Amino acid sequence: MYKLKFSLSVVALGALSACGGGGSDVPVRGALLVQAPVATLASTTIDAGTTKNGLIALSGKAKCDVTVTQINYQTIGVKPGEVTNATAAVLLPSGPNCPAGPKPLLAYSRGTEVLKSRTMANPLDPETALLVAIYAAQGYAVVATDYLGYAGSNYAYHPYLHSDSEASAITDSIRAARTMAASAQVALSGKVMLSGYSAGGHASMAAHRAIERDNASEINVVAGGHMSGPYNLSQSIINGAAQPIAGGQFFVPFFITAWQKVYGNLYSKPTDVFQAPYATDIENIFPGAYTYTTMLQAGKVPAAVNYLPTLFQPAYLADLSSNPNNPTVVAARKNDLLGWNPKAKTVLCGGAQDPTVPFAVHAVVERADFASRGITVGLIDVDPIIVAQAAAAGKPVDLGSYHGASVPPLCMAALRTQLFDPAR
Repeated sequence: MYKLKFSLSVVALGALSACGGGGSDVPVRGALLVQAPVATLASTTIDAGTTKNGLIALSGKAKCDVTVTQINYQTIGVKPGEVTNATAAVLLPSGPNCPAGPKPLLAYSRGTEVLKSRTMANPLDPETALLVAIYAAQGYAVVATDYLGYAGSNYAYHPYLHSDSEASAITDSIRAARTMAASAQVALSGKVMLSGYSAGGHASMAAHRAIERDNASEINVVAGGHMSGPYNLSQSIINGAAQPIAGGQFFVPFFITAWQKVYGNLYSKPTDVFQAPYATDIENIFPGAYTYTTMLQAGKVPAAVNYLPTLFQPAYLADLSSNPNNPTVVAARKNDLLGWNPKAKTVLCGGAQDPTVPFAVHAVVERADFASRGITVGLIDVDPIIVAQAAAAGKPVDLGSYHGASVPPLCMAALRTQLFDPAR
């Protein structure tokens, strides 16, 4: 097990602010506060791991050694004027067989997490391991934020599925990663690529939209590959009032309580939305000390596949499905990612049978929304591969592992070969 080491002596850029004009303290978004080395993975070690778990057929043999570093950087909170910090993993490729020349930077956004202490700067983390094998070991520099409210962030909570703060955390991670790469004498090409999975697909698309709108002269986004993201949140929430989604006992209360902290008007008290006994702790556990498993074991959320009748108040569900002015639906519309026009080449990836983030509700609708304004966006459905793999094994498709395990490596590999490699 790798231990994460923090050393304030490695890099410290002043305090949480830097001196601006006129002698006033002006927060520097993306300032690199601390960098802490975690591990260096040799290409042979990476290959041994991908051979053991069967990933090497997708990733290919590692061309590069990969250095894993945790960075702590300055960013902003949800409210105007809030200055805070977040942490991220930076994966830098090197070695004699690594592709020569400056490296493109992939900014990656991870999926939903309920455990507050989780960091992407952990080579044993399954999502980090995918990034190492599929991207960093192939010559990409990677930065993967832990978001606000996780790991080393001092922010009081995580504003889950809040598009503006997702975008600011990712944008500032890019800035900090550039500084860190320069200190490590790793040249970056200036090309930035954006990707993320599940809730991270929502975050990466939010960042794509925001950077092209607000920071195009600073950050050159050349490609956006967004995977299984809930882009059409408001419709999925309306649908979910009657039809539970897989894992929704975690995701749904997470975004409801987060948006309550952001907007302050979703409910007056938790029992307006949630039933006993869940209402008691529901505002304090996302994210917190529980994993998905221990949260179920502790009875903090219901274990039943149909969690709707025990977790939520019937009146709330009825209003959610029928009232377009329901505060949760209104909040969701603020965080939908429809109605914008990407400039960089964009591809959406997912699986048609996804029971957690339905492909037809999100990826298909998103692509059609772009097409309605004459914008061509690629769409990759990896379901035929999953079906073929299950058939070859003589088994039905395992929907229980579909979203969390089957789709991510297939989409990552497909996006690398079809989108990112041509753009690099």
